[in-house]
Amino acid sequence: MIINKIVIKNYKSFKNRFEAELSSDINIIVGNNESGKSSILECINLALTGTIGNKFILNELNPFYFNQESVKEYIEALNSTGPNLPLPEISIELYAKDLDKNADLKGINNSLGLNCPGISFKINFNSIFSDEYVQYISDPSLIRNIPIEYYHIEWYSFKGVPVTSRSIPLNVVYVDTSLGEVSFTGTDKYVARIINNFLNVNERAGIKLNYRTLKEKFEQNTSIQNINKKLEEYSDRITDRKLTYSIDVSSKSAWENTLTAYIEEIPFGFIGKGEQSSIKTKLALAEVLDNTIILVEEPENHLTYSKMSSLIDKINERSKGNQLIITTHSSFVTNKLGLEHLILLSNKKIIRLNDLDSSTYNYFKKLPGHDTLRVILSSNPILVEGPSDELIVNYSYFKKYGKTPLVNGRDVISVKGLSFKRFLEIADRLDLKLTVITDNDGNIEALEKKYEDFKNSKNIQISYDKDIDYPTLEPQIVKINELEVLNKVFKKEFKSKDDAILWMTSGSNKTESALKILESDGKILIPKYISDVI
Repeated sequence: MIINKIVIKNYKSFKNRFEAELSSDINIIVGNNESGKSSILECINLALTGTIGNKFILNELNPFYFNQESVKEYIEALNSTGPNLPLPEISIELYAKDLDKNADLKGINNSLGLNCPGISFKINFNSIFSDEYVQYISDPSLIRNIPIEYYHIEWYSFKGVPVTSRSIPLNVVYVDTSLGEVSFTGTDKYVARIINNFLNVNERAGIKLNYRTLKEKFEQNTSIQNINKKLEEYSDRITDRKLTYSIDVSSKSAWENTLTAYIEEIPFGFIGKGEQSSIKTKLALAEVLDNTIILVEEPENHLTYSKMSSLIDKINERSKGNQLIITTHSSFVTNKLGLEHLILLSNKKIIRLNDLDSSTYNYFKKLPGHDTLRVILSSNPILVEGPSDELIVNYSYFKKYGKTPLVNGRDVISVKGLSFKRFLEIADRLDLKLTVITDNDGNIEALEKKYEDFKNSKNIQISYDKDIDYPTLEPQIVKINELEVLNKVFKKEFKSKDDAILWMTSGSNKTESALKILESDGKILIPKYISDVI
């Protein structure tokens, strides 16, 4: 079973209907924090397994899985609408390839009305609680949240037949090393899987017997016997029966619950975070069978480049013939797995890199460092034409706010003039805020024509000075600063401003002059077309 499309509504940050097309092999989802990357993986896993955090969703359900804006709107409307007001519901739909083995899932019971295989998973109000619900909202002024106790799940195929995780013809491996429950302690799921997969009945029985023997030896220990004697002296204050201290073996799986993993005789929880992440991921991937969807959340966590490279190779190897959906912030990960698989997510909009104009796609595919990610992972990035411009913009920002742009999540990215439009195409498609600070190059008409496709964009700002006698940054700086100040900052003896412009625009002096300005303690004034952006 291959998932072609996911449709989400009202889950966490996804208030309105969200659709994402998925490829049958590798999908790399990149987006800023809170963009919804993790929610996409959670929803796929939820619709296929009915679980979240490895626990059945109804046992874990809380109001914060619902979009909070929808919840707020519901509460505000209660006063005027009353019991007839529909409660918020979560809806997840997985659309699959139309293959013979998916025939039992095929039908038109989906929001798109398509005749195809798929799964519909909803968390909504259970009408059997109608009377209790009317009583619950009798005084709307007291309602602070939705009554999740009155909710249930509706889990159906597109054919309209109820399903469970056992009846869905797709295996799921979900790897999120940041989750607390994947630690190697207590009832650790990975240790339990190793036991179930690799030990036979006789071996498990042997472990259980040895565990009980350990209990007997524990009770015979002198220290434990002394503790139990003291407990006997005080037991009559608590109970009329004998009170002792020992190992709990009452549970059938008690021996499993106390097992932990050791790496070269060191308990798993005490080894490095990077090694923990790598081992957890590889253990999960070891369970990959045919017809599996692999969901991986930010595999780069805590890893060096060499460890990350090894892990990505393992993920790539294990995902052959299966569908992989991975989230990341790392350009290294996207490069290893292939930019042709990259999906950009922002403002609840999604595009594939190879959906862009072919020349734009090829540009980013060849771009060292893959600055594509910097654009969508920054809040209102600023594009400039070169290293010296980048330094000046950072200087101007620090002069204004006492901190660098990156501290506030704004990235200043230096690109070549002809490449601005590549970034702007991505920003326009994803409704990203983006600012270009550019030279006028002595031709305002040509500049405006260059960016005419984006002149009506509410999110894209093109900032430049219209004085064509000062076509680039360095002349603009000279224009607004006194010659005395320029000589002092650059430690020169320019006879005229023309001399200053000539020096600043010659060869390596462009970068040197920018560095001198950074060291000037704010003495240099910055052109208005830059300071306005700042």
